[in-house]
Amino acid sequence: MRIAALALLLGLACAPLAGATAPERLTDAGALQPFEAALQDLQAGRRTRPVHVLQIGDSHSAADLISGALRDRLQARYGSGGRGVLIPGAPYPGLVQRLVDVQASGWRTEYSLAPAGRAPTPASGPYGLSGFRLVADAPGARLSLAAEPSAGFDRATVCLETGHAGADLVLTAGQERRPVSLPADSGPTCREFEFPARQTRLDLTVERGGATVLSWASFRRDGGVVLSNLGVVGAQLSHFAQRDDRALAVELEAYRPDLIVLAFGTNEGFASDVDPAAYEQLLRDQIRRLRRLSGGAPVLVLGAPDAATIRPDLLTDGIDREYPACGRLSEAERRDYASLVEHRSPALERWYAPPMLDVVRAAQRRAAAEEGAAFWDWEQAMGGACGAHALTAGDPPLMRRDHVHFTAHGGAMIAERLFDDLMRAGEN
Repeated sequence: MRIAALALLLGLACAPLAGATAPERLTDAGALQPFEAALQDLQAGRRTRPVHVLQIGDSHSAADLISGALRDRLQARYGSGGRGVLIPGAPYPGLVQRLVDVQASGWRTEYSLAPAGRAPTPASGPYGLSGFRLVADAPGARLSLAAEPSAGFDRATVCLETGHAGADLVLTAGQERRPVSLPADSGPTCREFEFPARQTRLDLTVERGGATVLSWASFRRDGGVVLSNLGVVGAQLSHFAQRDDRALAVELEAYRPDLIVLAFGTNEGFASDVDPAAYEQLLRDQIRRLRRLSGGAPVLVLGAPDAATIRPDLLTDGIDREYPACGRLSEAERRDYASLVEHRSPALERWYAPPMLDVVRAAQRRAAAEEGAAFWDWEQAMGGACGAHALTAGDPPLMRRDHVHFTAHGGAMIAERLFDDLMRAGEN
C-alpha cells in the first residue's frame, strides 16, 4: 500500500497542468515494431522460437532488479522461454543472476573492467557481450549451472574459444552428455545443444587442453520470452565500445535477440569529463554497430535514470544523515560548480543531480532520434527532477540511500512502468 501511495504521489508530481499534454516516456516507439510483431506472433501461435530481449548496461543491469521484474511481467503474459544469456561464472559479489546458481572451479576470471579493489586483468580479450572471460589452462575445470524449476531449459548455448593446443570439453545435462571439440586457435565460436527433455542442471568440464568461455545461455524450444541482463558494475558505454566485433558477431548470431536494450549513462553522468558531442557520436556508432552485428535487431535506449549527489565532502555524512532538501543545480551553480565544491559552499548542502547527468541524457535522446532507435525517459518514470530523492525517502524506500541504486520494490515499480509503455506501444 505504501509503495502504491508513493507511486501515486510521484505520478501526481509529474502530471501536466490542465490543458497541457504529458510528454511520452517512450518516444520513436515505431522503431520497436519488429519486436512488437514478434510478441504478437508468439501470442497468436505463429511463432515457436522464444522472443529474446537482450539488455546490456551497468550496475542497474547487473543487479537484475529492474530487468528481473520486467522479465517476470513479460513471462507472466507470454510464457517463459528460459533464463537466457549469462555471464560465465560468478566474477564479483554484486552480480545477480536470478533463477540460476552458477559455480565455477578451476577457472580464472578476466575482466574487461575490473571491479573496485581488484587489480585489472590483461585487456587483450577478446571480450564479448558479457565483458568477462572465464579461462581454464588445464583439464578438470568445471562450470556448473543449477536452474530453478521455473527456469528449466531444453536448449543450451556455449560461446568460447581455445588456445594453441585446442580443447576437448564435455557438456552434461542430466543424463545427456555432449562432447565439445575445438581446434587450436579456434577464435570465438558458439556451440548450440538441444535435449529431449527439460533440464535444470548443466555442467561444462574441460577434459583436454585449455578453453575460454565468453558467455553461455539456457533457452526453451517452445516459445515464451527470454530477457537476458548483461551488466558490469561501473561500466560506461565507452567500455562496451571496446568489446571485440568477432566475439559480438558470433554471440549475436547464436542468441538472435529480437530487441537490444542499451542501459548506460549513470556512470557517465557522475563523470566530470564528458564531451556531449563525442558521447552522442559514440552512442550513434554503437547503435549502428549492434544493428549491423545482430542482423538488424531494433534498439531501445534507456535514458540515464535520475540520481542525486551532495557536496562531495558531505557524501559519507550525507548517506548517514538526513539532508531533506533537493533541487536542480542552477545555471550559475553548473558554471561555477568546481569552485563551489572547492570552497564548500553551503548552497550545495542539498541533494542534486550531478552536473553531467542531464547532458548525458540529452545526448542519448538526440542519438536515439538520429539513428531511428526508440528512447525511454527513465528520469520521467521516476517523477522527473529529484525523483531519486523522493524514492529514497519513501516508506519503504524505493532507492538506496546512495540516491543511485534501486531497492527490489523500486526496481519492480520501474519495471512496471517500462512494461506498460512497451505494451501500450504494441497496442498502438
